[in-house]
Amino acid sequence: MSANGAVWGRVRSRLRAFPEHLSACGAEASAYGRCVQASTAPGGRLSKDLCMREFEALRSCFAAAAKKTLMGGT
Repeated sequence: MSANGAVWGRVRSRLRAFPEHLSACGAEASAYGRCVQASTAPGGRLSKDLCMREFEALRSCFAAAAKKTLMGGT
């Protein structure tokens, strides 16, 4: 395998692992979704930064998952 092929092989394996790592963020995704849903329900009003705490928790979880994927962790 060429050097270029080896690089793409590593990239593909990391990309395949990413969804599994993101699945660990289910609680954060649910909390953010509930916040957005509640603020867009009839009578609700979505505004900037309304769900910031939930979004930041989800973003941090995604960042940790991405880092774990880049490091080749399982």
